[in-house]
Amino acid sequence: MNKITMTETIIAAKLAKGVSWEEIAKAVNVSPVWLTSACLGMNSTSKEVADTMVKFLGLDAEVSVALQAYPTKVWDQAVPTDPLVYRLYEIVGVYGETLKEVIQEKFGDGIMSAIDFSMEVDKQEDPKGDRVVVTMNGKFLPYKSW
Repeated sequence: MNKITMTETIIAAKLAKGVSWEEIAKAVNVSPVWLTSACLGMNSTSKEVADTMVKFLGLDAEVSVALQAYPTKVWDQAVPTDPLVYRLYEIVGVYGETLKEVIQEKFGDGIMSAIDFSMEVDKQEDPKGDRVVVTMNGKFLPYKSW
């Protein structure tokens, strides 16, 4: 089973069971953001996580094997067309250089890891319209001199 078929199978089971990513992640005892990314084919899971999730959703063992397979991270579009994904792309386009400047001013010359990394998505209720709160937490990796 490839990652695309795996994702389609997981989403169909999720919808049939009527559960959220949050509920699945709680049952598996991992972050909902990370689990969703793995289910969409962008990360691999341990055997334990894959088997627990497959059991929770009532899926075949081949889905577990696909979840454990190392992903090939490929983006099909230079500029995303989905409105929500495009807005995130736009945020990086508008604020990317600003974030780079502020991070490097605070930490020095380096990057924020996307490997030693976590992300949370929360809802902040507001009478003017609910707010999306995205928290990214990545290890700082200084550039090495030699």
